[in-house]
Amino acid sequence: MKISKQDALMWFSFFAALPEDEEIMPRQMEIVYAVFAQLEDAVEARRAEKLSAIPNLKSLAGRTLYVGSDAQFSRGCRSCLTGRGLNAIRKTNRCNLQCPFCYNYGELDCQPPIGEDMWEIGGSKYRERDVELLLSIYDRPSGVSYVYLEPFMEIEKYYGIIKTFRRAGVYQHMYTNGTLATEENLRALGEAGLDELRFNLGASNCADKVIAAMATAKKYIPHVGIETPMTPDFFAQFAEKKPAILSTGVEFINCAELHLNPNNIANYEGEPMYISRHGYISPVFSRDLTLDFMRIAAEEHWPCVVHDCSNATKFARDINLKAKEGGWFGQSSYACEFERYPFEAFIPALEDPSLPFVTEEPLPEGYRPGDIVL
Repeated sequence: MKISKQDALMWFSFFAALPEDEEIMPRQMEIVYAVFAQLEDAVEARRAEKLSAIPNLKSLAGRTLYVGSDAQFSRGCRSCLTGRGLNAIRKTNRCNLQCPFCYNYGELDCQPPIGEDMWEIGGSKYRERDVELLLSIYDRPSGVSYVYLEPFMEIEKYYGIIKTFRRAGVYQHMYTNGTLATEENLRALGEAGLDELRFNLGASNCADKVIAAMATAKKYIPHVGIETPMTPDFFAQFAEKKPAILSTGVEFINCAELHLNPNNIANYEGEPMYISRHGYISPVFSRDLTLDFMRIAAEEHWPCVVHDCSNATKFARDINLKAKEGGWFGQSSYACEFERYPFEAFIPALEDPSLPFVTEEPLPEGYRPGDIVL
């Protein structure tokens, strides 16, 4: 059904007021899904105009969008989107910052440890010496990434495992907020064989010392870039320091569409939100700003790739991974991160006049006010 915005607001106000333990009935879920579809169509209709204004927009096998030189597109992203997926390696369960967009916001002090001398690879625990065994049994991964939470909290523990994967010819990238990076540990990472380092520049509010660390990293690590959730703060701070950032020699800027979970959604209360394919819930501003960012980059001929790491990109990433794992046709684990949809979070979008529904129709019988919807 092409539910009207007025009716959508009425029903979602009702759903938001229900007790958390009250089940949403099947016909009510039809209304929920109709509203989600209408919101997503409204958001995408507005973005179509922004996309059309980006010069020389490129696509990677129909799975993501970017502007800039093909040669500078992150090989780690290629592995994620067209290779054998994002093979995450976890070690550090601590961070020295607390960012409002962090998926672990408010819970950083209680993240479970991986274990002394252990690494989490593929969801299981291994010692560093087990990596050789893994490589002898499994197909060699097209790439691995070091994540969770801030590796530089104990960066000296990473050098050995990086050397092991280096000997096996596996491409490796790492994420960091950059605030603990030094000439010494960046040199050590390069000598160990790290291929790519990604700075979450938004985590430090584009701090000068992190910008300097990015330039230093370029001396020792083959590929250096930025990966940051796109927020209004990052957009503005980047603009203020754009010459200094671009002069570091970064090859790519991955603009992640901010998606929310129960930990961080309250930090964006009141912002218009939508849900992508019943999966990730995001503030509408995030990808809108990314598209503006890409247009500016293309018009000004920035010396780096700017990548639209959107919810659609993450959807494609998951499908690619399942296919490479031998999953059945259409299998995907892309899903919403809330046990129950946060209906109240969508009310600001339903009240926003700048997001008109593309097509509206009257509610059919059985779904109108006063009807019993089961």
